[in-house]
Amino acid sequence: MHLVYPDMQLQVLPVTPFRQNCSLLWDENTRHALVVDPGGDADFLMEVIRKRGLTVDAILITHGHLDHAGGVAPLCRALAKEQDKAPTVIGPDKQDEFLLSSIVDQARHFGLPGLENATVDQYTQDGDRLELLGRTFLVRHIPGHTPGHVVFVDEKARFAFAGDTLFRGTIGRTDFPYGNSSLLICNLKEKLLPLGDDIVIMPGHGGSTSLGEERVNNPFLRAG
Repeated sequence: MHLVYPDMQLQVLPVTPFRQNCSLLWDENTRHALVVDPGGDADFLMEVIRKRGLTVDAILITHGHLDHAGGVAPLCRALAKEQDKAPTVIGPDKQDEFLLSSIVDQARHFGLPGLENATVDQYTQDGDRLELLGRTFLVRHIPGHTPGHVVFVDEKARFAFAGDTLFRGTIGRTDFPYGNSSLLICNLKEKLLPLGDDIVIMPGHGGSTSLGEERVNNPFLRAG
């Protein structure tokens, strides 16, 4: 998926055998960029970044699962070699630190090589506003899939990097020991839906949707 806005472009790049949606967002004028959820395939991501002539200022992580954060460390190393400085890594809520520090173990369980534990420069909390690329991203803490999962919302451009909280017609898995389906649904209803039906949702897997579509068609959000 490749979306063109008046002053920026957004390209979704599926990575890892999980086909996780890593997002590359950049300013057309400055050629500065940010990367959201580089779960792996750092060499491939670097090829795209080089081809487009971008400088990556920040890496955003929605949550601590391996397919969303396993490529952070190798991507940071590669970028540091080509840029004046490494990108700032902005993580989820600190409650996901235990997942970020156990990615190698997660990867071993799935037999996936090349994924590494991730460290962050800055954790986020609900209500934070991040100033990046001349844009403002609202942070919404949406636990349930993982304890520290966050969603990054560009209220001006009307889109959100939703990670594994919300998908077309369904919600993120909650069958982990730390999962909580009722908490996830409650937070989606209370913190995301009020942002407006026109908000485009960029999920962690699969195609995009909108809050309006999910308000009407998603059985988890219609219920109750």
